[in-house]
Amino acid sequence: MLWTIVVILLVLWLLGAFGGRVFSGFPKTGNWVHILIVIVIILVVLNLLGVI
Repeated sequence: MLWTIVVILLVLWLLGAFGGRVFSGFPKTGNWVHILIVIVIILVVLNLLGVI
């Protein structure tokens, strides 16, 4: 379950980071891109430590 959330957040981050270059009509996401990658990193670290 955790890895599914991590993958979804990573895909959303990739779309936010590079979506404007790939799809010209893709909306600008601003700081949400950075928030998503921080959440993904925290979830992965907590999983590796065995907390989650």
